[in-house]
Amino acid sequence: MLELLNGRPADTTGRMEKEIRTYDFLDHLGVLYQRIDHEAVMTMEVCAEIDEVLQATICKNLFLCNRQETDFYLLMMPGDKKFKTKDLSAQLGVARLSFAKECYMEEFLDITPGSVSVMGLMNDKEQRVRLCVDEEVLTGSEIGCHPCINTASIKFATKDFIEKIVPAMGHEMTVVKLPRYEEAVNEM
Repeated sequence: MLELLNGRPADTTGRMEKEIRTYDFLDHLGVLYQRIDHEAVMTMEVCAEIDEVLQATICKNLFLCNRQETDFYLLMMPGDKKFKTKDLSAQLGVARLSFAKECYMEEFLDITPGSVSVMGLMNDKEQRVRLCVDEEVLTGSEIGCHPCINTASIKFATKDFIEKIVPAMGHEMTVVKLPRYEEAVNEM
């Protein structure tokens, strides 16, 4: 049974340093947050179960780069929205975007596939990664994400995200507008 808890775990035994670093970062900023511990999450379907308890805007976080692998982007968008690279490429003025390699994700954000989260930007001290946020994410009162690992999820106020978290990470936020696509219905 998933349980929503306030703040950091009382006992951090067995937890990864990058997860604890996330809680330290939020506590230092005075950001109130809630947490759910769970099994490793690898699909948006499992995220939907967590969302039922978390009751926040759960984001799909995509780590992208240009063809030359010189410019990197972290895109936050609603988990139920379909992503087409052409939509973001056009808004950013980038010829071609694709998913960035794992090695860059680990080097810049100290996160691994399945754990991609905006919280990884606190590890990007050289601001190598540009934060892009779909405008729909900012309409909810709370945002949910992983604390740099995929065995827990946290939520905090969208206002704190905009006013405290992003500025403390030293990143600017580029707000984008990605269209919603109607899913094709399979005909028999």
